[in-house]
Amino acid sequence: MKLYFNVGYVAKAGENLQLIIGEEGASAHIHTMFYAENGLWKCEVDFFSKSISYKYQLVDEKARVLREEFVLHHLNFPHNYKEFIIFDEWNNKNFPEHYLNNKILYNKLHGFLPEKVPVLKKHTHLFRLEAPIYNSDWKIVLFGSTKSLGSWNIDNAVHLYQTDFGVWEASVEIPENEFIQFKYCLYDVKEKRVIDIETGENRFTVANPFTDVLQMVSNHYFKFKAYQMYHDAGVAVPVFSLRSEEGFGVGEFLDIKKLADWAQETNLGIIQILPINDTTANYSWTDSYPYAAVSVYALHPQYISLEKLDFPLPEKLVDAYLSEKEALNTLELIDYEKVIAGKWKYLKAVFNTEKENIYKDRGFKKFIKDNESWLVPYAAFCVLRDKYKTPNFNEWKTHKKYIAGKILQFFTLKSKDYDSSMLHAWVQYQLHKQLKDAVDYAHNLGVSLKGDLPIGIYRYSVEAWAEPELFGMDFQAGAPPDQFTELGQNWEFPTYNWEAMKEDDYRWWKNRFKALEQYFDAMRIDHILGFFRIWRMPISAVQGILGYFYPAVPIVADEFKAWQIPFNFDRYCKPFINTQILWDYFGNNSEKALEFIDRNQDGTYSFKEEFDSQRKLADFFKKHPGGVLEEQLISLCANVLFLTEERNGELVYHPRFNVYHTESYKYLPESEKKSIYDLYHDYFFRRQDHLWYEKAMEKLPVILNATKMLICGEDLGMVPACVPIVMDELAIIALKVQRMPSENIPFYNPKNAGYMNVVTASSHDSSTLRQWWKEDSVLAQKYFNQQLIQYGKAPEDLNPDLAEIIMKQHLYNDAMLAIFPIQEFFATDAELSNKNMNNERINNPAVFPHYWRYRMHIKLESLKEKQVFNEKISHWIKDSGRG
Repeated sequence: MKLYFNVGYVAKAGENLQLIIGEEGASAHIHTMFYAENGLWKCEVDFFSKSISYKYQLVDEKARVLREEFVLHHLNFPHNYKEFIIFDEWNNKNFPEHYLNNKILYNKLHGFLPEKVPVLKKHTHLFRLEAPIYNSDWKIVLFGSTKSLGSWNIDNAVHLYQTDFGVWEASVEIPENEFIQFKYCLYDVKEKRVIDIETGENRFTVANPFTDVLQMVSNHYFKFKAYQMYHDAGVAVPVFSLRSEEGFGVGEFLDIKKLADWAQETNLGIIQILPINDTTANYSWTDSYPYAAVSVYALHPQYISLEKLDFPLPEKLVDAYLSEKEALNTLELIDYEKVIAGKWKYLKAVFNTEKENIYKDRGFKKFIKDNESWLVPYAAFCVLRDKYKTPNFNEWKTHKKYIAGKILQFFTLKSKDYDSSMLHAWVQYQLHKQLKDAVDYAHNLGVSLKGDLPIGIYRYSVEAWAEPELFGMDFQAGAPPDQFTELGQNWEFPTYNWEAMKEDDYRWWKNRFKALEQYFDAMRIDHILGFFRIWRMPISAVQGILGYFYPAVPIVADEFKAWQIPFNFDRYCKPFINTQILWDYFGNNSEKALEFIDRNQDGTYSFKEEFDSQRKLADFFKKHPGGVLEEQLISLCANVLFLTEERNGELVYHPRFNVYHTESYKYLPESEKKSIYDLYHDYFFRRQDHLWYEKAMEKLPVILNATKMLICGEDLGMVPACVPIVMDELAIIALKVQRMPSENIPFYNPKNAGYMNVVTASSHDSSTLRQWWKEDSVLAQKYFNQQLIQYGKAPEDLNPDLAEIIMKQHLYNDAMLAIFPIQEFFATDAELSNKNMNNERINNPAVFPHYWRYRMHIKLESLKEKQVFNEKISHWIKDSGRG
């Protein structure tokens, strides 16, 4: 079979286009194309299969890849032809029209059945268009300049068949020997008419004079108008925050069904939740932090419904259970410790009573077999964590080092830990069944679920124990200072060893996305900047301020000379302390501080060796609490100009964040200050961008192509210039939070949002709108006048009318998604607003550890009955074109 490929591409001198054909189970075949004319590249291929997957890439003279397609082309060849001329287009994933092909769309059109396109021997052309359409009443037709394509008469348009999801094809005989122009149109099946013609210039192809050769016109996106695109609105609420009559003091997976009922009632198409993985480390309230999972696969036992297990509670425990449930359900906020203790008490009781039946359960056996790769290490980890009363595997008496063969023995009958291991496996099986049940229910209502992927892993997690080579265990990840905290954030997570992950083509990430895809249609990637670079600190640091970006182009010793900076290691890289600084920090407490600090001969001071890092000080004060003195000493440790990193046996340097705000900088000569300031700006705002672009493009396309989920990136904070470029190129939806603009403006205006965005008024890391209004009256006044275009003095409290204006600003715009925390919906109704607004905040990033315990103050059953409120929300959604 002969294939003649033609693709338009404008390349520079010395650049060439290649065609890469991938066959399953075989290495890819590379075909070099030749340039013909008018920007057209050609090549001829012998191929012996009825379907083909391929991509194009651009290379330089040394065959280095300069640009490649991230999405494969797929073609099927009719059996009654032996030769095919293929006219192609470069496949840009970032066309919104193309990227609509994701799980949300499958969910909305779950009744899709493929059609068969008739291809006759006399046909000359097969038109193929990738055009995922979210409206089930629409289909694609085409008309064109030749008589066989209707002579630009819409009534004679050629109808295309949807042969695969979002793939439309029609086979036509075009006998005219002339240049062919055409356009695709949207056709309404119910109205039986063309409702719109795609925008832009006419498409074109050429006549096919050859008999027995089929010309395939392969187009990759429909040129939609804005109103024809998929737009949706959603609610963001953590599962733990859901309140229902059936709960046990915390939201549960099956409560998602009730939330989906309310979403359908109000025309909301998306439910967005926080991470739901197991965070059980110490069985204390600190485990409420959902971004520190002990497993990236296991689900959190707090979300299990004890009443919907495969087996009932033992009868003798029912009264105690009902009493405990009633007490926990009346609480305004979650009592994490009582909830988790209660759930495990009843889970163990059911398991021990029904053990014999559980072990015989075929569904359970299949679940273990299908999930063995993560379930066995997880169950063993849980057993050992409970046995040694710590998740820190370095402190265990046995199995400190993970050895697969020894861990597999936990699942053998002769093991004394067999029952305990099976208990944890069975709880995961029940959680999976309940979550899948809730997801399927939501899907049947046309409601999609959007999950949340934490950027880091917990230092004492199954993954860190089982695959430590994939992580930088000697470092900590976090974030630089921002509007939440002046000292930056130290999440204490290990960093990723991207080089090790790259060696097996990012298997770890692909498996993680595959697991999430069982439940979610869309995914928010927390801190997507971590795929470009991460803010990392050495283990010796406690505060995020002592971090630096990694990877980064560091400062080498010779550069200090080039910038005319008289580099001195002790002065620049150790905390600078003189008598005035000592007094400024400690005042009358200076004598006490000198127990930790030595006086130098030149009148300056240095930390004693046993206290010369934040970690050493923190460890000391754990045993000898020091109150304010501890904070002051730890803070003084950060009074440095440059941070060091050992690279290939040599020291390199990174400027400390906000170096010009340090006391150390203040005592430099003016000329030195200017040079360091200029070097600082070169480091942070010029030299890194290309490196970070390369690193992101190395890993993100591979990872994202492993999933059909709609991907959104949380791109807040200090955003490098390359981030929006990469996100646009890979069609990653960006996040716009009105009061956290990336530009140098007070507020982001949602009406300026482009299509590939999620707009929102608040996030789980911020205060709610009503709280924010009270935090800064001057800012609220500015917002009232400039953003809400209201006159006069702002009211003391955010009233429902203003909350409604804010919500509508976010609904009436071009952004693909408008998603609001559930608290903001309540703020639009005086009756539904929580009287205690301070109970509504989910997280405060400036406080670590923070207790994540917010609960809705109204039950989901009652919310569904609020007819006037629900109709109001439903009307806004429909009227804004998001229904």
